[in-house]
Amino acid sequence: MTLLSPDTYLEHIRAESARFREVLADCDPAARVPTCPEWSAEDLLWHLATVQRFWAGIVIDRPVERDEADVPERPATYAEVLASYDEWSAALVAALDGVDTKEEAWTWSDDHTVGFIVRRQAHEALVHRIDAEQTAGVDRAEVDPNLAADGVAEMIGVMFGGCPPWGTWEPLPHYARLDCTDTGDELWAQFGLFSGTDPDSGQVISAEEDFHLVEAPEDVEPDVVIDGTAVDLDLWLWHRGDDEDLAIAGDRSVLDRFRAVVSNPIN
Repeated sequence: MTLLSPDTYLEHIRAESARFREVLADCDPAARVPTCPEWSAEDLLWHLATVQRFWAGIVIDRPVERDEADVPERPATYAEVLASYDEWSAALVAALDGVDTKEEAWTWSDDHTVGFIVRRQAHEALVHRIDAEQTAGVDRAEVDPNLAADGVAEMIGVMFGGCPPWGTWEPLPHYARLDCTDTGDELWAQFGLFSGTDPDSGQVISAEEDFHLVEAPEDVEPDVVIDGTAVDLDLWLWHRGDDEDLAIAGDRSVLDRFRAVVSNPIN
């Protein structure tokens, strides 16, 4: 599928960040976040504030690597946390407004461009807006189906897929297809085995099954097909929704393997 335009991603950052702020402004700071029970509403607010601060700094300063020591001190009151969020969210939008998304910038991905950042932050804001609504117990505002479909592609291709330079990936002849019934997008995930040694943690990973986003292969039928609206699929992959509104057909064993991959924490 085709990526959304940089201006579209930026507009979603604006809109989703504003809705996030609107919902949490009058929320009990101690309210628990259903999707992250260890977090309070204040924790959630501080999290997105610092995330947006971090990426604004990356776009503005263009460091060659992240500064692990650059961690702001959390304010003492909820009102001050809200003020920090307002400042840093505006800084992110300002940093991304009009920038050439093909320009180089540090990211944790193998895509070292500003384009990766603007796309990632649109989905970061969307997911945490959903968290905020669930925390405050308010109805979910409308989600743009095209943004959600792009979110499904990002989940398969980046958050669960991708291969860091220190690892190898061996493809397997098994496929799942995710069909967004409202946008018409069909996204193929090919299973494979990932191996490597993480240079930061020293963790050795041997033949761990995951999958990559791939182009639709010729003359191949998917082992399993998962149908649903783009929003339902996106939220399910993000562990923000269940699969009761999805239609699933195909090889049960392959489906179980798919579920095993997406049940892992997103890191």
